Amino acid sequence: MSRNFELLQKIGQQQAFFDTQAEAQTMLQEPVPLMASVPSLTMGEAELEELTKLVQRAFLLPANEAPRVVVFTSTEAGNGCSWITARVGEVLASHVAASICLVDANLRDPGLHNQFSVENHHGLADALRQGEPIRAFARPLSRPNLYLLSCGSSPEEAQGLLASDRMRLRLSELRSEFDYVLIDTPAINVANDGVVLGAAADGMVLVLKANSSRRETARQTIHDLQAAKARVLGAVLNQRTFPIPESLYHKL
Repeated sequence: MSRNFELLQKIGQQQAFFDTQAEAQTMLQEPVPLMASVPSLTMGEAELEELTKLVQRAFLLPANEAPRVVVFTSTEAGNGCSWITARVGEVLASHVAASICLVDANLRDPGLHNQFSVENHHGLADALRQGEPIRAFARPLSRPNLYLLSCGSSPEEAQGLLASDRMRLRLSELRSEFDYVLIDTPAINVANDGVVLGAAADGMVLVLKANSSRRETARQTIHDLQAAKARVLGAVLNQRTFPIPESLYHKL
């Protein structure tokens, strides 16, 4: 386990904000394990290492424990949830031969397609209103085992369908068609879509933003998710800009 990984789980509770990585501390009395810290840089060696550990801890588990359908959400907009979802999908696709589908369920502000520089073709919103098989709405990406189900056209007409039986059927279909399904959802302070979908998934990952996310907000969000029967796998501290002081690490 890398030092970045350990630090997120060990630092005590002192500050009201996550001002640096050293302040991304335990958020609950019985904490959900924080899984990774991703600096705000172009995808490089350090980022790849942290995301690889996230993938290993969240997905590459014994068959009877590994979640297959995972929802990604954030405490507030702008935390980089779509970026994290996309990069985790790419890293997972590089480690397994299994099929992976990235789903843009942020019908209010879709952006997952932008992470791959592709157009927002017919996707989830269309699948919720039409009857073709779900594969007809998913498009292959650069890796042969990685697919994207983008938001789709006229998403405002489909927003109410995310909590419907139709969406549950589509989730079941995605589960049968793909080995892994990673779902990008709106921030919790924007809509409760992530909570609804998280309760129907195998687990959730919460994306926090360094220098911005309040600890109390993060704690309350995790509490709300658990109350909704969602399994919180962990959290990611995104856009960190400060390194971990060596002296601080040795004091832990």
